Amino acid sequence: FFFSPPPPAHLLDNKTFTMPSASSTAATVAALAAGCSLLAYGASRLTKSSSQQSKHDLTDLDEIDDEDCITSDEVIAIFDKLFMTMQQVVMQLSQQVQQIQMSGQVIPEKQLRQLLKSEFDRALTSCQAQVFEDNDVDADCLEEATWEFMESPEEYPKVKRAVERFQKLYESISGEDVVGWTPNKANNGATAVAKKDLSPEELMMAATIYFDAITQVMVGIATSWKASGKDLTDPEVSKQFQLEASTDANEAGEEKLKSELGISMGDFRSAVDRHSRIPAVGQTLGMLQMKQQQELMAAGVPM
Repeated sequence: FFFSPPPPAHLLDNKTFTMPSASSTAATVAALAAGCSLLAYGASRLTKSSSQQSKHDLTDLDEIDDEDCITSDEVIAIFDKLFMTMQQVVMQLSQQVQQIQMSGQVIPEKQLRQLLKSEFDRALTSCQAQVFEDNDVDADCLEEATWEFMESPEEYPKVKRAVERFQKLYESISGEDVVGWTPNKANNGATAVAKKDLSPEELMMAATIYFDAITQVMVGIATSWKASGKDLTDPEVSKQFQLEASTDANEAGEEKLKSELGISMGDFRSAVDRHSRIPAVGQTLGMLQMKQQQELMAAGVPM
């Protein structure tokens, strides 16, 4: 989850940044690392904003020949590939943020989110074009098939899992509530749930609960896989581990926040955005991230 490629420099080019406390960037990096390493996905064509702006109305897509559409297994494979690729992109962006901190510069939180979303969208445009070509699928056909499968989650639970994992990564970058969104829900007038405001103290408590839940699940899954004879150092095994464990861990973290504090991931993310400049918050998130990395490494979790 925390690989170390030579980070691209373009994130730093032609930018002028203000100088808030270092803990502010530490908070952002910690939240970003949690959001991209153990959350997951959101794609440009399969999020609320992009679907609303699609060139083709979903009713027009009904005219596509059934033979040209794709299966649920193909949808899952495409989203798995996008997830693995874009997760690496997000981690590269996280490392660039850390480089900015080390250089003594800090990007204001609002500007940072805008910058990360822009870089994410740019990388995704290139990535998804290649994935679509490799799988010989049409973007409109993929969109139609995906929403159709998503309307029957009991029949296609693996599709729902893959798509929502993808949406969660996008959500963690953009700050937009897109997980579980479908065109039918929008057309039926689904209303947004009001967010709960957290105090800095409540945020630090929530972060501790969230990180601990994620770490516990990741370590448990790694232990189980190794006990069953799976080699987590094998690239293919490691890939499958990341796909499955990250989703299970994220769900466990969200459930803990809901059951123990009565808050959603949206509440948690909004609180990080709002309070991350507070030194105590930044230090807490940074320490939790470091503790998590150490425990995952000690347990042999693929990094």
